[in-house]
Amino acid sequence: MKTSFKVVTSLMLASLSMWASADALQVRSMAASCAGCHGTSGVAQPGMESLAGQKKEDFLKKMQDFKSDKKPATLMHQLSKGYSDAQIDQLAEYFAALKK
Repeated sequence: MKTSFKVVTSLMLASLSMWASADALQVRSMAASCAGCHGTSGVAQPGMESLAGQKKEDFLKKMQDFKSDKKPATLMHQLSKGYSDAQIDQLAEYFAALKK
């Protein structure tokens, strides 16, 4: 009985681990779509805003302002509307963790 419990527990932990890494890959894939304007790994060329190392709160505010049309933009108001609030939060955490 104890052995089957250990096996079930191990399988559950393994599936949670796979889910967490898949989620991290999904966030990294979403962030990759930003590279065209904001640079690889969020480090932009001069003239564009770098996202790497940006405070989470600042990123969230800007994205929500784009999404609600409070902040003018050429593309970001359209792109931001394609992300859920949870996805924007994930992107904010991702870019905040990157080095400038």
